[in-house]
Amino acid sequence: MGCVYSVPGEEAAVSRSSPARDSSFIEKMKKTGRNIVVFYGSQTGTAEEFANRLSKDAHRYGLRGMAADPEEYDLSDLSRLSEIDKSLAVFCMATYGEGDPTDNAQDFYDWLQEADTDLSGLRFAVFGLGNKTYEHFNAMGKYVDKRLEELGAQRIFELGLGDDDGNLEEDFITWREQFWPAVCEHFGVEATGEESSIRQYELVVHTDVNMNKVYTGEMGRLKSYENQKPPFDAKNPFLAVVTENRKLNEGGERHLMHLELDISNSKIRYESGDHVAVYPANDASLVNQLGEILGTDLDTVMSLNNLDEESNKKHPFPCPTSYRTALTYYLDITNPPRTNVLYELAQYATDTGEQEQLRKMASSSAEGKALYLSWVVEARRNILAILQDMPSLRPPIDHLCELLPRLQARYYSIASSSKVHPNSIHICAVTVEYETKTGRLNKGVATNWLKDKVPNENGRNSLVPMYVRKSQFRLPFKPSTPVIMIGPGTGIAPFIGFIQERAWLKEQGKEVGETVLYYGCRREREDYLYRQELARFKQEGVLTQLNVAFSRDQAEKVYVQHLLKKNKEHIWKLVNDGNAHIYVCGDARNMARDVQNTFYEIVSEYGNMNQSQAVDYVKKLMTKGRYSLDVWS
Repeated sequence: MGCVYSVPGEEAAVSRSSPARDSSFIEKMKKTGRNIVVFYGSQTGTAEEFANRLSKDAHRYGLRGMAADPEEYDLSDLSRLSEIDKSLAVFCMATYGEGDPTDNAQDFYDWLQEADTDLSGLRFAVFGLGNKTYEHFNAMGKYVDKRLEELGAQRIFELGLGDDDGNLEEDFITWREQFWPAVCEHFGVEATGEESSIRQYELVVHTDVNMNKVYTGEMGRLKSYENQKPPFDAKNPFLAVVTENRKLNEGGERHLMHLELDISNSKIRYESGDHVAVYPANDASLVNQLGEILGTDLDTVMSLNNLDEESNKKHPFPCPTSYRTALTYYLDITNPPRTNVLYELAQYATDTGEQEQLRKMASSSAEGKALYLSWVVEARRNILAILQDMPSLRPPIDHLCELLPRLQARYYSIASSSKVHPNSIHICAVTVEYETKTGRLNKGVATNWLKDKVPNENGRNSLVPMYVRKSQFRLPFKPSTPVIMIGPGTGIAPFIGFIQERAWLKEQGKEVGETVLYYGCRREREDYLYRQELARFKQEGVLTQLNVAFSRDQAEKVYVQHLLKKNKEHIWKLVNDGNAHIYVCGDARNMARDVQNTFYEIVSEYGNMNQSQAVDYVKKLMTKGRYSLDVWS
């Protein structure tokens, strides 16, 4: 799906602008009688969701919890947590990109690195959210766990390592069911028997409301789409006009596309290798079907107000708004729901069999976990499919809106250079569409929404809410440094920008080093992306080598790593003698790993090293920023 940075355990990215740190979390906990604080480092809401679930659990044990965004507080106050009786700090930390902290945990991470605070009175536990297909699996969770101990804090339960390449939800439940007994033992408390199915928000229906005060899809400020003001970011996206949307492939069942977004007058700056985030909308027919099955007037204007008046989060999404807007722009209705959603919905199933099945799937029993995995996760049942397959389950729509996670921005690697296209950002993406085990057709939210963004249709512009996120994926500082780019499929996206930039540098009279591309697709006559552009760059001498693997044009599969093996000697010369920079973009699970193993092989053979020396050599390239990855799974 374009070159997307998949966030381990989370699937896209949202950054928050730093609010004023006006309150100490210690003072807030004292004032509201809390003794457990659950901090979350979250890029897409999953870690935040887990933190909310843990803080909600606390009251089962006669304790009171609060979820907290580390960006909103001064974490040096951790040394004072022991002032509160039976106090505990829990950290749900996602790892982003190449072992980095999430945007909202960056300051906390910086503080931890420099801190020399004595945290000896602090009791803590950490659950990390990661993805095993990435090089730095759960780096952030591991670091926080290790560093807090180094600063003298007491770990009261072992580090949990969630793996989104497996089943993150199950990892979390398994950790959580052992975590709470450890807390009980430590504090000498026991379960009160109260279950945690308590509403967090109350519904207010607005019958007489000024429609100018109602949110219609904005992410932050009301009317920000009508009255656009820079700077543009996650809370204040820019509405870019789509100026081009063309199909890139000549055949095959998939739809690969190239889009151009106009950023004139936005003051948005970008560099080759950055990511563009777009806020998509859910398919109107899915939204209508949800309204129909729940017997709701979707145009009802309402607010969901937090029952905890002290909470920094007043609403689960911008309010007041209509159910239609919430289900279209604010809520994720296409991903299989997590077990806490099933648990809370179970009470509304009037059929005892369906109620039992929902409760079982939300339980921590082996049978329950297996049922959730097969019936929800592997069958890819979204909330609509669950309601369709459980005729007695008809929850109130406001409770459903409270439970569903937020719809997240989707990230694509920018397929253009700002030196050549200062007022335009290009995207290369493939539409996601597949049949589930239940025979339903599931469609990717963002790619199908982008596919329908036709430039200037009937005199009306197609608009895409977007912002840019900086990345570490950068061309070498010196244009004369050789580059080796490896990007099959839509992994070619950032390299189109890189090659455009090298061509521009050449035009400026700069000495440009070797520019080598390894690209791969299924069939030459079907999905060879940017074929003409690449041929032109090759002809002009900007692209010194164009190596293309067509995986299905012959009996045996040929991939980019096979072409790398054919050119071992040349690659070794570029890397070892020419100080070349290596870039890999695309699938993390197979391609990126296979490519890395090929580099180990090349280094071992031509550098006369054994396996572990070769691995060290490649890892050193990574540390020096000479081997960069932009991968997703």
